[in-house]
Amino acid sequence: MTAAASIRTRITSLFGCKYPIVLPGMSWISDPTLVAAVSNAGGLGILATGPLNALQTRDAIRKIRHTTDRPFGIGCTLLMPGAKENAKIALEEQVPVINISLGKGDWIAEGAHNYGGKILATVTNAKHAQSAIDSGADALMLTGHEAAAHGGDVTSLVLVPSIAKRFPDVPLVAAGGFADGRGLAAAICLGADAVAMGSRFAITKESALARQIKDVVSNNDIDGGSTESDTVYGKNFDGIPARVLKSTQSIRLNAKPAPIPTVIYRAFKAAQTMNIPLYKVIPGLLTQWDKMYTIAQFGAATESLMKATIDGDLEEGVQFIGQSQGLINDVPSVDELTQRIIRDAMGSSEHGYETFGCIDHGPSSVVV
Repeated sequence: MTAAASIRTRITSLFGCKYPIVLPGMSWISDPTLVAAVSNAGGLGILATGPLNALQTRDAIRKIRHTTDRPFGIGCTLLMPGAKENAKIALEEQVPVINISLGKGDWIAEGAHNYGGKILATVTNAKHAQSAIDSGADALMLTGHEAAAHGGDVTSLVLVPSIAKRFPDVPLVAAGGFADGRGLAAAICLGADAVAMGSRFAITKESALARQIKDVVSNNDIDGGSTESDTVYGKNFDGIPARVLKSTQSIRLNAKPAPIPTVIYRAFKAAQTMNIPLYKVIPGLLTQWDKMYTIAQFGAATESLMKATIDGDLEEGVQFIGQSQGLINDVPSVDELTQRIIRDAMGSSEHGYETFGCIDHGPSSVVV
């Protein structure tokens, strides 16, 4: 089948990709294989660097470049230990797009702009959007309430047009609730220039997500399957409001915060697992308790996330997933999925034109 024609938006023009579709960085999922697959299919793949140290990040970037000559990006969650070092590697390797979140990245923007790189900042509200723009962001990723992991309080249906109206000159990527062509077409109508589809790309053949999780999410039967209602949203799991797949374990862990000693112990254990030196964690716990306690909670959640994402264990593990799982019912290849999304988006756009294009705009159609 012939590939769908390129779609030109401010995002595809800015990043140099063929289609306005983005793979966001998802720990243990958005690896070099999946990133390259999305970029080769015409989208923009973003590498997750949360579980990686600086050497691993450099190696991953070079693996991506070995597999694709298309634009790609890496993600840096600046609140987390190791993020600064990974961002420096991205600058040294001159990665085309750096996606920053949970922190001020003006120094990253300055470094990227020196070689022609672009900054995509993830935000959840207008205040954060303004701060990101002031820090040099070239584009914004707007994470709505429907999203997997750390979506905001506002749904995409409101967040996207609100930010588009407030910042009309800034290219936007809509994230949260998008998993098919109708969603892409809707996002464009709302004022976005592209969509991010984390949950959808996680359920593909090239994704490293455990097969057991793929089977659970792609089964959206009303009785016994995973529908749009089968998620849990709360801040007790990892310290930041997050959406996860509904299970006995995720409900239990979201019921109340873990005791402080337990959080600190599990955080240190996670730091050792991810090869993060303890000397980078202890000073923060002593001098910036509130901030570091949040990081400790996030670190404490790592074991549960890995058990689900890597091992497919939902009895002891917890899986980030968005409400868009209700739209997922198969496990296609990345290229097959991308072509389907683009063709469905074009079909939805044509339907919209047929609906509104035939309206009589004469005086008799005006209602006062």
